[in-house]
Amino acid sequence: MLKTYGVHFLFMLTVCVFAFFVNNGAVHVNSPEARNLTTAREMVEYHNWTAPTLNGESRLGRPPLPSWMAALVERVSPDNLVLQRTVTGGMTALAVLALYLLALAMTRSRLFGMLSALVLATCSGVVLMGRTVDGHGQAYAFMLGAIFFLYRASVASRTRWWDFVMAGVLLGLAFLSRGLELFYTLLLPFLIAFVVLYRPSFRHKTWPLTLTFVVGLATGFVWLLFALRAGETIKPFMQLNDRPWYYYWHFFVESGIWSLFLLTGLCGWCWMRGRIALKKEYEFAVLWLLLALLLLTIFPGKSTRYLPSVLIPAALVVGHYMLDIFQRVREDKLERADKIIFRLNAFLPALISLGVPVALHVMFRDGLGMCLYIIFSLLFLLVALSVFTGGIKLKPLKVFTGMMVMMILVESFLVPHLADTFNNPEMNSIRHVRQEQELQNLPFYHPAGEVLRPELLYESGRRILPLDLGSSPHACPLPSVLVSSLPAEQVLPAEWLERIAPRQVGYYDSNPFRHYSPGLTCYVTLLEERSR
Repeated sequence: MLKTYGVHFLFMLTVCVFAFFVNNGAVHVNSPEARNLTTAREMVEYHNWTAPTLNGESRLGRPPLPSWMAALVERVSPDNLVLQRTVTGGMTALAVLALYLLALAMTRSRLFGMLSALVLATCSGVVLMGRTVDGHGQAYAFMLGAIFFLYRASVASRTRWWDFVMAGVLLGLAFLSRGLELFYTLLLPFLIAFVVLYRPSFRHKTWPLTLTFVVGLATGFVWLLFALRAGETIKPFMQLNDRPWYYYWHFFVESGIWSLFLLTGLCGWCWMRGRIALKKEYEFAVLWLLLALLLLTIFPGKSTRYLPSVLIPAALVVGHYMLDIFQRVREDKLERADKIIFRLNAFLPALISLGVPVALHVMFRDGLGMCLYIIFSLLFLLVALSVFTGGIKLKPLKVFTGMMVMMILVESFLVPHLADTFNNPEMNSIRHVRQEQELQNLPFYHPAGEVLRPELLYESGRRILPLDLGSSPHACPLPSVLVSSLPAEQVLPAEWLERIAPRQVGYYDSNPFRHYSPGLTCYVTLLEERSR
């Protein structure tokens, strides 16, 4: 048994390394990352660990644990994006491990646990989450860990005090990471599905459950204590916006290469649950997924970043479908419909892998090189052949392994080239001001009426405080630096120009991606006393 566990953990570790760690610095920082990393830098620079700020403004209204963790990394290795994302990837890998343990505890099937965990690790939405320093990866790790301990404690015949305590600690850490977000999107649908299908009895576990609540509250109260002391208001746990109720209709696409398998697992509700060995566990996974999707749909705040809460039970659904196919192939009980559906599921990733060489030729005709192009093309053609023949010969292990290898190839070899496709080759980042010696010790400002993007704060490596241009020109200390969307001569009032002599340092286009945003372009101007 220990040998089997070791093989599973080694396999999961290998996939997680390629999913979350390899080439994790290829893509530029996005807006949520910039906020978190800038807050972490200010915590280290200004020693405001209990009162984190973003550009001098309090961030205690947001859960502080992601910023605390990023600040620890910043202190060890300043401005190290790869290390920051490595820590996030490690926490996301722990979320994958937690799902494995939960699936194993629910079914006693190590194969099902591994299948579900690997599906989760290779869902495109989860891969992206594991490469983004915004706190989601660690929040899901904590919440999935809490769910695992709650489940194990609830179904145990005796009172497992340690499991209840661990559940409380992890719930508190999840609260410190994302507020109440995952309590609504992940924990609540799990609890509803669990109570409906399993009807657990807590007759002799009232005090342990109370202890879980107390420990969780005590752990999460750290944030509330700091916020109350600073007079800060806790922000809403999910963003409110005006999007239609059907916004999540494409949720299955976030699973990436598993989209068809997921739809099959869901649509097979009518015919699979009548024959599947783990009937209740399968029904639980489907109900958990549908409830999570329903709760996300009825909440006014909608964003694709909430979809990992759906992908977690979705991974269990795909795991059940794959396990059913494995068992039926082993017992030679596949029906005609099973064979057709499985082959269709296998042919799509085979076609994708087959089409990669064509995409490589179109996208990287000039930048890849003939030798690399031939190597990449041969590898993806071999994967396509493996998955295709696995589908034809009804060998699910061959199909599953081929899909894993395809993901590994993409993360290992194609991510840097794909990043170059989306990254802005003409980017002239405001980061260059860090090398301007004459600006090193000067205060930076921006017009108070302009919205300052967090990416500019992160790239410049300093605070850029708002400057009220409607006040007296003597309110501006000289010399100083102005960061503005227009040239300083067009931004500064005439009475300011009588006192100030602007000297443009440069025009910067900090757009990291080809999609152009005018908010990421700016003029940097040195403001000096005008000679009389």
